Amino acid sequence: MISNTRVLFSLILLSLSTIQVLSADSNSSNPYILSCGSSKGGTDSDGRKWSSDSQFISGNSTTAKAQYQDPSLPSEIPYMSARIFSSSCSFKFSVSPKQRHWLRLHFYPSSYNNLDKSNSYFDVTANGFTLLKNFSASITAQALTQAYIVKEFSLIPIESGNLNITFTPSSSHNNSYAFVNGIEVIPMPELFQTANLVGFNDKTIDVQSSTLQTMFRLNVGGQYVGPANDSAGLSRTWYDDSPYLFGAAFGVTSQAEKNVTIQYSKNVSDSFAPVDVYKTARSMGPDSKVNSNYNLTWVFQVDANFTYVVRFHFCELYLTKVNQRVFDIYVNNQTAQQDADVIIWAGKIGVPVYKDYAAYVKDQTGDDELWVALHPTVSMKPQYYDAILNGLEIFKINDTRGNLGGLNPVPSQMLQDAEAAAAGANDPTPRAAGSKNKGLVIGGVTGGAAGVVVAAAVCFFVYHRKKKSHESGAGAWLPLYGTSTTITSRKSGTNSGSTSHVSSLAAGLCRHFSLSEIKHGTKNFDESEVIGVGGFGKVYKGLIDGSTKVAIKRSNPSSEQGVNEFQTEIEMLSKLRHRHLVSLIGYCEEDGEMILVYDYMANGTLREHLYEHDKPPLSWKQRLEICIGAARGLHYLHTGARYTIIHRDVKTTNILLDENWVAKVSDFGLSKTGPNLQQTHVSTMVKGSFGYLDPEYFRRQQLTEKSDVYSFGVVLFEVLCARPALNATLPKEQVSLADWALHCRKRGTLHEIIDPRLKETLMNPECLKKFTETAEKCLSDHGLERPSMGDVLWNLEFALQLLGHPGEESVVTEVKANDAYAVQNAAVAIEEESSTAGVPVDGLTNSTVVFSQFMNQQGR
Repeated sequence: MISNTRVLFSLILLSLSTIQVLSADSNSSNPYILSCGSSKGGTDSDGRKWSSDSQFISGNSTTAKAQYQDPSLPSEIPYMSARIFSSSCSFKFSVSPKQRHWLRLHFYPSSYNNLDKSNSYFDVTANGFTLLKNFSASITAQALTQAYIVKEFSLIPIESGNLNITFTPSSSHNNSYAFVNGIEVIPMPELFQTANLVGFNDKTIDVQSSTLQTMFRLNVGGQYVGPANDSAGLSRTWYDDSPYLFGAAFGVTSQAEKNVTIQYSKNVSDSFAPVDVYKTARSMGPDSKVNSNYNLTWVFQVDANFTYVVRFHFCELYLTKVNQRVFDIYVNNQTAQQDADVIIWAGKIGVPVYKDYAAYVKDQTGDDELWVALHPTVSMKPQYYDAILNGLEIFKINDTRGNLGGLNPVPSQMLQDAEAAAAGANDPTPRAAGSKNKGLVIGGVTGGAAGVVVAAAVCFFVYHRKKKSHESGAGAWLPLYGTSTTITSRKSGTNSGSTSHVSSLAAGLCRHFSLSEIKHGTKNFDESEVIGVGGFGKVYKGLIDGSTKVAIKRSNPSSEQGVNEFQTEIEMLSKLRHRHLVSLIGYCEEDGEMILVYDYMANGTLREHLYEHDKPPLSWKQRLEICIGAARGLHYLHTGARYTIIHRDVKTTNILLDENWVAKVSDFGLSKTGPNLQQTHVSTMVKGSFGYLDPEYFRRQQLTEKSDVYSFGVVLFEVLCARPALNATLPKEQVSLADWALHCRKRGTLHEIIDPRLKETLMNPECLKKFTETAEKCLSDHGLERPSMGDVLWNLEFALQLLGHPGEESVVTEVKANDAYAVQNAAVAIEEESSTAGVPVDGLTNSTVVFSQFMNQQGR
């Protein structure tokens, strides 16, 4: 009897809970978060709960599981299950008739029920609005080199209170089908009103009565903000803006001081953007002369023949008075706003404001871009010639037919070649678009004569840009990007006429040496000329053209290994030119040999000046300057090109020193192109050097630029302590330098393991504190807790200034202590000069400079 009572009681509870769930789903004030094709839903990696979609579907459909889980998927939920439609089918939701809603559609193009993902073309409509037209998730994912796609829309209030989302397979493709993995319907406040149409004095766009598609949402000057950290429960994603920056001078980033609190107003609530967006910013830098001659510019690929709303988020973090920072805003080379002064708009520091402007993008050249630029208003004679931006959103507005659907993107020819090569390699492991080793090549082509020479070799691949924005006077650099083509696998014993491992693009940008030239320059690979040995092979000191000293790295000719490293090194370094990156002169690929030729670094590696050699010890100031130089090189890799480049093998043997002790980062054989804006990481096999490996990367096989930051943190402690990253002869707890240094710092005994030779030199305690704090933050176990390489650079430069100069007070005291803006700008002005520009750059020892400046504004 008791047992039956318990059963009955359990059934009652189950019924009540079911009723509560159903009522919650039907309550229009609650969001719908559905894992499509799943029978019971689940929880994603952010802790968000997804429900089954079964009670909302109307029409014939089937469910399926993806046959392969791409490693770059953020979560199994909702992407590993899908709902498949072979004919038109709808989802029906009860929503508030007076409220806008975010609609997010999640797609993971994979193999479902043995269906060919390339056959999936379909339309998506919502209550009369066409959201997607002839959409191919497979083509889109391939073109964007990512595994999954999220499409976000802002739907106008629906008077009936019934939201119908219909998926219809395209009739123009045989065997076409539609699918969806996840659907979110999120109630949102009314965030849109009207926007001035740029180029017209009195014309506005009624955004409030339009359905919108989110094209870009950027945390300008800040880091990725995921759905779990968005405000007001809106679950938006905010991406880093740096990949969209255009031009050699990309400004400086800053963060609100601890005493600045973000204060929302009655006009701007946290529904517009979270605190994390408003407390970081990108500005132009401290040099008024430089700022007057360039625009801080972002460039975006969009669909032609649509109107776009560009929303600018502003929050002044340092200045407090009117006319201290005044600037003009340009959208698509037209003036959107003159004399913008955030303090006038906001009233005081720390108060967010936003401004909306609309622009129509017409299909004229086939190069469908939307440009956004900021420039100081010189005519107003502000105290600082500068501009600031905290966040940026771009929304597409439906056209007069209620359509938002654009064309599917076209994958680049090089990407298609790489896909074909990969398909012919008989690789048994299934791969999705987001996880392939595409080998993206990033670089910059400067203007003037250098650009003409390079263009002659690569004109087919150059990404043609529009004219520079209004009043831009700085020499711009053109991003050159795509995927390299692996022609064939290596075959030993091939002659000089055999198929090359180097793409025609890279081959056109660096010199090809004959094997006889290499042998002559190295005295036929004489052992007396060997200056180093690495995983790739031996490194020889040599001469080319009779007198030019070079370093020649030769692969072991009897080995089949090293092809990827050889190819990657050429593909990367042939496009990158920077004072703190080692320069690749050329290569030789003949008679089974793979040889690389570099500039000769007279002072060898950083490691040999720290320990295990008899060379004179480096002073503390020398060590600081070398670390700053290496940080600059890595910072350029992470942010200075169109896409992030992750080095993946940062260590003291890969930091070389020239005759003037200038540090140069070397060895790009393991480098990878970083994640794009739709991804947080790159999933890849773990490679690197033990002792320097990011533990998070090692555990999860998810690579980010923060993996380089961790490795650089080990380098910093190696520089301070003058001992290897791993030393198996020491007691167990001391084997790993990273672990031991953190342990000693926590106990307050770090001074005991500092290089004894440094104790004989003057070390400013504040300088040492800033240095060790920076190294410790780099070694945080979780990547999100580590600083960016730009922040690391900022701290190291600050540490150098704290060191001061013998017989003088620290130059930091030259800055007024109460001028936070001046201190911030002086501290974060980062020199990013080009090694090809031919313009001398002052060294760090110049005491007349508070911090390093943008000494060279030519293209890199």
